[in-house]
Amino acid sequence: MAESDTKKPFDTGLLAAGRRGGLSRIELVAGLLSLTWLGLSLAILAGSDSAAEGGAFGTVVAVLAVTLPVGLIWVLAQGARTARMLREEAVRLQAAADALRLAYLQQQQGPGLDNRPSMEKRIEDLARAQRETQDAIATFATRRDRAAETAEAPVPVRAGGQPPAPPPAPPRPARVASDQQPKLALDGIPEEVPPLTTEEFVRALNFPENASDRAGFRALRRALDDRIAAKLVRSAQDILTLLSEEGIYMDDLQPDRARPEIWRRFAQGERGLPVSALGGVRDRSCLALTAARMKQDPIFRDVAHHFLRQFDRVLVEFEAVASDQDLTDLAETRTARAFMLLGRVTGMFG
Repeated sequence: MAESDTKKPFDTGLLAAGRRGGLSRIELVAGLLSLTWLGLSLAILAGSDSAAEGGAFGTVVAVLAVTLPVGLIWVLAQGARTARMLREEAVRLQAAADALRLAYLQQQQGPGLDNRPSMEKRIEDLARAQRETQDAIATFATRRDRAAETAEAPVPVRAGGQPPAPPPAPPRPARVASDQQPKLALDGIPEEVPPLTTEEFVRALNFPENASDRAGFRALRRALDDRIAAKLVRSAQDILTLLSEEGIYMDDLQPDRARPEIWRRFAQGERGLPVSALGGVRDRSCLALTAARMKQDPIFRDVAHHFLRQFDRVLVEFEAVASDQDLTDLAETRTARAFMLLGRVTGMFG
């Protein structure tokens, strides 16, 4: 078939063969059958007087008997020709599609291209963040003026050029009976490591205020040495880092304070209206940004739900040994504020 056939696959006119400069095999066969039928018909009509005897009606019948088979032959020929052209067009389109697919695969496999999906990249980034050292975990952004806070304060110099002596370390509180100073009841603590106290646990959940907050770093390291507390601290770091990408910082939130008994009722499994005061975050912009990120980003949604589960699990154990003041202090931490924000967005508090 000539090249023009592929450009005009549906040109089924009888004059198309002349424009293409030749007849196809189907048209030759149709022409041969037509000539054969005409020859036979004329021979039969020439040797018969039925047409003359029948008058005009006999003439019409004779003409129809001659022309109808010829027309039918050419209709079938054009149908076969069209079917053949459609098959050839389908083969051409399939070859073009295969060529495009091959070119796409070669482009994807070319050098210098990163073919990993963006979601896989983000999963790897989160896994890498969880493997950071303890000091790197403690230095994530939790406030807007972090750069100003991390600047080191000038060290005063005494007369004579000598720096002042460091202040004496505060005396460590003496051990008291367990009924006076409860310890955080967390499992998996090695025998050589002292139990994590309630004060250390609460300070760790608030994270260090700045680079010079030695007490905050010490409490954070103590919490990271505990198997269960470390899970909550790391999940809190992940979610606070993701929230900071949206410009949401826990220091900017001023949630309504919930009474300690409401925290206890929530830790004991109560849900709905009685504990709705825990969702005291009223900042509409933060709520809207967080809700939109939850719907659009599956990685953020998974990290948020993991953080909520970890906080809920640890809160059950913490409430059993914590005083009302301990619960109040816990509610003021950055981790608890993130919990209240995400809990309201997800409808956890009813």
